[in-house]
Amino acid sequence: MSTLLIKNARYIVSCDDRDTLYERCNLFIRDNAVEYIGPEARQAEQVIDASDMAVYPGLINTHHHLYQIFSRNLPEVQRMELFPWLVTLYEVWKNLDEEVETCAALSGLAELAKTGTTTCFDHHYVFPKYGGDLIAAEFRAAEQVGMRFVASRGSMDLSKKDGGLPPDSVVQTIDAIMADSERLVRVWHDDSRFSMHQVALAPCSPFSVSTDLLRESAKLARSLGVRLHTHVAETRDEEDFTLQKFGLRPLEYMHSVGWTGPDVWYAHGIWFNDDELRLLAETGTGVAHCPISNMKLASGVCRLPEMLRLGVNVGLAVDGAASNDGSNLLEELRVCYLLHRLHASAAAPTGYDILKLATRGSARLLGRIDIGALAPGMAADLFLIRLTRPELAGAQFDPMSLLGTVGFKGPVDYTIINGVPVVQNGELVTLDERETAARANQVCRKYLRR
Repeated sequence: MSTLLIKNARYIVSCDDRDTLYERCNLFIRDNAVEYIGPEARQAEQVIDASDMAVYPGLINTHHHLYQIFSRNLPEVQRMELFPWLVTLYEVWKNLDEEVETCAALSGLAELAKTGTTTCFDHHYVFPKYGGDLIAAEFRAAEQVGMRFVASRGSMDLSKKDGGLPPDSVVQTIDAIMADSERLVRVWHDDSRFSMHQVALAPCSPFSVSTDLLRESAKLARSLGVRLHTHVAETRDEEDFTLQKFGLRPLEYMHSVGWTGPDVWYAHGIWFNDDELRLLAETGTGVAHCPISNMKLASGVCRLPEMLRLGVNVGLAVDGAASNDGSNLLEELRVCYLLHRLHASAAAPTGYDILKLATRGSARLLGRIDIGALAPGMAADLFLIRLTRPELAGAQFDPMSLLGTVGFKGPVDYTIINGVPVVQNGELVTLDERETAARANQVCRKYLRR
């Protein structure tokens, strides 16, 4: 057994059921769980002096596309909106293989860990015929970084010839998708408390998959006890597509094929009307809010204040690295706060509300009750920020709102995942950062020349 003491923390922002803010307290970890928070300084094998630090629950990223790390900052797509952006980049993504996936995942997960994220959900749906076992590559990368990881077995079965957007080489038959989905759940999914590996089923979007694939995925996921995820209501183009093809708006269509409920969450959810917001709340269907991606692709502004007032389950996410150009949930948190202040003024969520989206809200989307807050019995997932740095001078007296209102722009001082320090003094300790970046850039250059 291992023990770790976070000693005399200036603040511990718990995000617990009572929104407790601890001052000058200790946090004791045994193995992979928080055992105690309070004034008592217990003996431990490892001690971190946190007398000038704020401690936060680990952030939880609820929607990513790690493979896109190697297609960001490409000049030819910088002025495009979603549909033309996808059509252009599928010509790059069709060349994915395990080496590319591994290096991209290591890069993205490293950035997430260095900026306070302790759990990442990745939505992977591009499976070239000879790409190898891309989901296994992601899990291996997550293990190397030390990240708590939820992978999706995404899918597409509509190519350009069927009225979809991707090329033929990255779509699959429903039978192949179902067989591989079941295999991956059997191999990788662990539903035990403090699980480090889980799997969800995640057809890509209403405009790249058939109705049969949506229905069969929902049926299989529920038989296996795993969650469901997809993109919904991201753009007006998607709305036009489902209206023309099915005579239904996107959410109405998804509801008709069994894709609402407490085991379902959508990425984006920008273009919902009032009745649809109420349906989300009534059915317990969740939304992963991706503000930076939505801004970059000019997709629109999610109706977050209304969602929160109605009790819709909402979490925070960075989305794909090529529609964000980064993997930093701390940055997402502040942008989210500022975006909704601009659009909703006094009705906007507070900085602390946004922090809770990225912790407790995100945990709910993933169906997790063991992460997202700091309290005895919860997973030992947390990060620490030193408050004595010049960029936080004069800004530290409301630590609960700090990350939204002021923001934090560099690597955190410590990230602890499942009781293990993964980042110490702003540096990853689980892998060599320079070596990882050098290999990633080499692989990326080769990949983009294919």
